[in-house]
Amino acid sequence: MNSIERFYATIERRPTDRPAVWLGMPDPAALSGLLEIYGAEDLHALKAAVGDDIYAVEVPYRGGAIHSAFDWYGGKAQSSGERTLTAAGCFRDCESIDEIERFDWPDPALHMDPDECLRSAAQVPEGKAGLGMLWSAHFQDTCAAFGMETALMNMVTEPELYRVVDEKVVDFYLQANAIFLEATRGRLHAVLIGNDMGSQRGLMLSPELVRTFILPGAKKLVAQAHEYGVKVIYHSCGAIADIIPDLIEIGVDAVHPIQALAAGMGAAELKERFGGRISFCGGVDTQDLLVHASPDAVAEEARRLRELFPTGLILSPSHEAILPDVPPENIKALFAEATGST
Repeated sequence: MNSIERFYATIERRPTDRPAVWLGMPDPAALSGLLEIYGAEDLHALKAAVGDDIYAVEVPYRGGAIHSAFDWYGGKAQSSGERTLTAAGCFRDCESIDEIERFDWPDPALHMDPDECLRSAAQVPEGKAGLGMLWSAHFQDTCAAFGMETALMNMVTEPELYRVVDEKVVDFYLQANAIFLEATRGRLHAVLIGNDMGSQRGLMLSPELVRTFILPGAKKLVAQAHEYGVKVIYHSCGAIADIIPDLIEIGVDAVHPIQALAAGMGAAELKERFGGRISFCGGVDTQDLLVHASPDAVAEEARRLRELFPTGLILSPSHEAILPDVPPENIKALFAEATGST
């Protein structure tokens, strides 16, 4: 099997020679150690050495990451390193829909070049699965627009104000994603979208509020991606088991990540509850195991996951960003076991 065949077999829960694997997106501060232990010159060579099946393709947006399109903070806190959801946003004192309508809502067509989108997708090597990193985190952006405390209160006290802002944000992402997906048609095999809704112990808000205020937008984004023939991997950190049935209902193909230490998110429990209905991505704990365990213990966990999920799980660190606190030896042990190259 090549990587594309393996990716489709894994995400569709069909027999495969081995589960697909994804290195994720190493933090720049972690990259040098990984390059050294693999003897690789660059990220492309590193992914080849790892046996990575999936190549992430970012949405090229002029001026930085696509969420920077929204000036929620009046020109402040625009970089990814400064972004916060808890600071008061521009709609913190908003009392009318007219004020929302007067906001300078961005037009993604003015800041995206289809040719640049195609060039980004063309970097995926032949035979590898391309994963468009759409994110489209409308819940997080709407929280930033008000400030998180105000946003969550508005869900209860001013639901129409919250809903109108969220719909504007979703519309922006639908337009931006259409440009990207049209330009890269036939070159991508999946997209990753999502919103962080979980804490370590449970959802950050009730399942009913998730169903009312987050999933309608998510459903539109999932349906749009499927119209372009790509799979949808839906991201949310934390303990989200209570809404996985809802993600299945709106058509999500795989959930990312299996955050192993979050309540109800153990791999065996997820396999028992949902294994025949949806696939997963992640699973090798980055909160404790990859940081503190020995390479042998990491290999043993990867072996356990392969036995539990001979298909239906894209094996990967539980979070896509490998941070510098993860010893490179542990990443090497993970992928040697995951790909059967030990």
